[in-house]
Amino acid sequence: MSSSGNLPRTEANVLRGHEGAVLAARFNSNGEYCLSGGKDRTIRLWNPHRGLLIKTYKSHGREVRDVHVTSDNSKLCSCGGDRQVFYWDVATGRVIRKFRGHDSEVNAVKFNEYASVVVSAGYDRSVRTWDCRSQSTEPIQIIDTFSDSVMSVCLTKTEIIAGSVDGTVRTFDIRIGRELSDDLGQPVNCISLSNDGNCVLASCLDSTLRLLDRSAGELLQEYKGHTCKSFKMDCCLTNSDAHVTGGSEDGYIYFWDLVDARVVSRFRAHSSVVTSVSYNPKDECMVTASVDGTIKVWKT
Repeated sequence: MSSSGNLPRTEANVLRGHEGAVLAARFNSNGEYCLSGGKDRTIRLWNPHRGLLIKTYKSHGREVRDVHVTSDNSKLCSCGGDRQVFYWDVATGRVIRKFRGHDSEVNAVKFNEYASVVVSAGYDRSVRTWDCRSQSTEPIQIIDTFSDSVMSVCLTKTEIIAGSVDGTVRTFDIRIGRELSDDLGQPVNCISLSNDGNCVLASCLDSTLRLLDRSAGELLQEYKGHTCKSFKMDCCLTNSDAHVTGGSEDGYIYFWDLVDARVVSRFRAHSSVVTSVSYNPKDECMVTASVDGTIKVWKT
């Protein structure tokens, strides 16, 4: 039985430093650090548990919409309003390469598990893959079957999964070149995989989160109560997959029971839109980010 007692609802730290809206906050793979990006064109590396800013990365010419770090913490990738995908050295803060090819803003980036490839999703209706080890700045693959902006991307060992404003969540099997499309009928602004890999959670702009079974494409559940109509806002599952969590345009964080979709907890986290939620992979701890300029760390 899922109880709300072990959910991270206690504010442990506030990370201040960004000037203006924070658009993304992401834990690294072991949960010790988090990275953020925002309207002030910077990426910031934090120790969220101690509330410390470790490093600031400046090279973007426009807002930073997404950031991801390799599992060994040595490289990071980022994207945003300047249409380029940046590939950075974490320790030195230098940009190793800028991948150019998107015709418009880039909404999301992810490394593959070997950190050899970056996958990006753009406002130009395409998903592009880039080889980090090659000197070439050309994409190695372009997927352009979407009919509107691609907002979010997730990777498995063999697949690229992407969510689009065209209402679809599409799965591309990289090995056999097959595409599967699930039409949710509402603009998708964020997708997230369940920890067991069997489901994809999609945040839609009709203020509804939808849970899809990946093998059958079946709609398993819908989660409502929050407001999500005009902003890109993250959603994710807790580590046990017992709860679904996401932000709201009124500054609230919601937790739903995965199975019966009831709201088990909601609380005011920020004074404005919650843009980002990221769950610590090793611990019941979460970071949230907001248009209010703050990142907050939540513990049980």
